[in-house]
Amino acid sequence: MKDIRGYNALVTGGTSGMGWEYCCQLAARGCNILMVSIQEDLLATRPAELAQRYGVKTWSLYADLSQESAAQEVWDYCNGQHIDIDILINNAGMFFFHEIDETIHDKALAMVRLHVVTPTRLVMLFGEAMKARRKGYIVNMSSMTAQLPTPGITVYAATKAYLKSFSKSMFFELAPYNVGVTTVLPGAIATPLYQMNDRWMKLGLSVGLIRTPQWLVKRALRGMLRKRHVVRPGAMNYIVPALIRLLPNPLEMSIWNGFRKGKKV
Repeated sequence: MKDIRGYNALVTGGTSGMGWEYCCQLAARGCNILMVSIQEDLLATRPAELAQRYGVKTWSLYADLSQESAAQEVWDYCNGQHIDIDILINNAGMFFFHEIDETIHDKALAMVRLHVVTPTRLVMLFGEAMKARRKGYIVNMSSMTAQLPTPGITVYAATKAYLKSFSKSMFFELAPYNVGVTTVLPGAIATPLYQMNDRWMKLGLSVGLIRTPQWLVKRALRGMLRKRHVVRPGAMNYIVPALIRLLPNPLEMSIWNGFRKGKKV
């Protein structure tokens, strides 16, 4: 595996879940870490924890990445601190299960900004700097749902599909400049994102339907360092989309109506 000691890595959503695992595994490889998050309490402690544990430089930046100006704020911070970012991990995300109605319009638009607007702008800004240095890696966290337009997670699946398409095109655009762009399409991962109760989480982990952040990030970083354009970890990433595509529309409608009645969405 490529030696990336001394590289500067920017991880969005870096204080919890998969983002924290990215920070830990990158720091274990000797990377300096810029942790960007909206979780102020964890930003106050986790960068110092990484620095003490791995002997790397760390920085922390509070930012609401669902705001239009967020990417520019992150870029300006890095310029102000004279930090050249060698690895960009677009990980920050949100999730909800609900049909589109007036009660969630603001939340849905915040998701579009968080999953589409901010990552796109970060790739444009930091990707251009990487091109100039002929060096860099970009990881965009999409989802298995990018292949599965699904009612109830309509905006989530659509934004993840955008990331998948955008990242593949950027893979070709940046490859001539020695900059890798890798899209990761995880299935269910054991993080707080999905707000799943402990019983179902443990059951999913025991049968392999849900994977740990450690398992996922290890495979994502391996793909990143090999400059693969996409990482689809786990057999479920191939089986589930294929099975769901076989569902006739009337059956899918019946399943959705069952969810609506059961969850009162």
